[in-house]
Amino acid sequence: MDPLIKKLSRKAIDLSGKSKKELERTCWMIVHQYKHDVMPTEYDIREIDEELYLEVLRAAKEII
Repeated sequence: MDPLIKKLSRKAIDLSGKSKKELERTCWMIVHQYKHDVMPTEYDIREIDEELYLEVLRAAKEII
């Protein structure tokens, strides 16, 4: 597994805490933070790298 994907997916898992139902949202937030250097705000519409998001989500699901 790519080290970047592994690092981002672990951050997403940590952020989602006990609720793994939030994993999709937290993966999106972590990828947003990686791309834009800040966590998204409520109305943030900046784009993210969708391929990276899907890879991070897939890796996070494999880890948990």
